[in-house]
Amino acid sequence: MTLTPLASNNALDDDPRRYEHLSTIRLEDPDAVARAAKSRRRHPGLKSGRQNFIVAADHPARGALAVGSDPVAMADRRQLLDRLQIALANPAVDGVLASPDIMDDLLLLGALDGKLVFGSMNRGGLSGLVNEFDDRFTGHTAAALEALGADGGKMLTRICLGDPDTVATLEATAKAIDSLAERKLIAMVEPFLSVRENGKVRNDLSTNAVIKSIAIAEGLGSTSAYTWMKLPVVAEMERVMAATTMPTVLLGGDPDGTQDEVFASWQAALALPGVQGLTVGRTLLYPADGDVAGAVASAASLLHHTTEIPEN
Repeated sequence: MTLTPLASNNALDDDPRRYEHLSTIRLEDPDAVARAAKSRRRHPGLKSGRQNFIVAADHPARGALAVGSDPVAMADRRQLLDRLQIALANPAVDGVLASPDIMDDLLLLGALDGKLVFGSMNRGGLSGLVNEFDDRFTGHTAAALEALGADGGKMLTRICLGDPDTVATLEATAKAIDSLAERKLIAMVEPFLSVRENGKVRNDLSTNAVIKSIAIAEGLGSTSAYTWMKLPVVAEMERVMAATTMPTVLLGGDPDGTQDEVFASWQAALALPGVQGLTVGRTLLYPADGDVAGAVASAASLLHHTTEIPEN
């Protein structure tokens, strides 16, 4: 996929100094991040019958900057913030999943008022790292998320039966689930059965592999009361969703098909019981035609809203 620049109606600004004030604030008044978090208006609340739309922006913290054929598509932080603000400006977008650096920028920009906030917790399994499966928790902690007024934390949980680092990641994930549950925060667990092939990690997206990853992941921690699943859309999603009673959000990944094909697969999966919405990043933030607002609006139109959003 070859990316084009932002469509003209999407561009916030092309001034290279447009985010210079963030650097100034970080230099002179770093406590402004905590103040922005404290004063932020919270999301009105999760409701059954109202699917949620969360934009993901935690890829760069793993060194995963590629989108399609562009290996550094997400490298320009100014462009990423532009795209995130365009997405978050759509009232159908409920919130964001981000690493601490991006989260802090968005808080300072006032872009998270009324939004769900999920922090990315384990970013130590860097893309291409020799011990990538040793996915240590180097991002948000449960305590930090509580202090931010966040709604929960997300953890990537790749399970490689041929790699001894997997058990350490599972143990760390279980502890993070417990730490979040103690604070009544959601643990958004993103499991995969994974293998290393020719020096690269590949997630097994066969139906049976996804089902097995769910079975392992949903048993982590001493309670599942606050655990959600974050799952890929694969073949036979009916069987996949039959494997769990936990609220589930669908992830987008870096798709191989056309946007229409991807959206059609999401639409079918969103109709299944237990699916609480979408958590999508690159697919919508870096669409091939550059129209972020259009891609976000199209994805939002797929969500089911049988329950009205509560008033603040």
